[in-house]
Amino acid sequence: MGIKAADVKELRTITGAGMMDCKKALVECEGNMGNAVDFLRKKGIASAAKKAGRIATEGAVGSYIHGAGKIGVLVEVNCETDFVTKTDAFQDLVKDICMHIAAANPLYLKREDIPAETIEKEREIYKEQALQTGKPEKVIDRIVDGKLEKHFKDVCLLDQTFVKDTDKDIKGLIVEKISSIGENISIRRFARFHLGEGLQKKSEDFASEVAEMTK
Repeated sequence: MGIKAADVKELRTITGAGMMDCKKALVECEGNMGNAVDFLRKKGIASAAKKAGRIATEGAVGSYIHGAGKIGVLVEVNCETDFVTKTDAFQDLVKDICMHIAAANPLYLKREDIPAETIEKEREIYKEQALQTGKPEKVIDRIVDGKLEKHFKDVCLLDQTFVKDTDKDIKGLIVEKISSIGENISIRRFARFHLGEGLQKKSEDFASEVAEMTK
């Protein structure tokens, strides 16, 4: 695939890596900025990796209310110093993450947070779907892995495509801010509330219990 010079320049700004290294990383990762940053970090090339290992205990809890109180979000974003917490760049980042969570509805922060049994269940479903297509047995695992990767991008905040810039994921956004702000930044936790969520199910469960009791 063709790699834009602007993307190479952006990756170089984020990581501090050389132009050729950045271009190679983008080619290897099919243009995905977040994955390209990870690629360079694994190779020991990206300078942002050094910052990412530092302890971040300052930061802010951001909030966002959408739809006249129908959706609410709380998120804790950490940085290293109180000085950075008060900067517009950091505050804007917290707001962007809140708005993204409201819009994209992630279920987990990162893929490592997904219970193993949940992943195994998804894998079994995808395998059964693949088998029903009549695909050769030798490609089934590859198909399942691809579907599982897409699932991670759907439900994990750090893997989701950033709603305000679809050329990057949230992980890439964070790494970009680490580079520009100069401190380690991390999302620690979040909560998303949708008015009435779960009430219908509880009502149905209660009705079922009553019906069982009156038999």
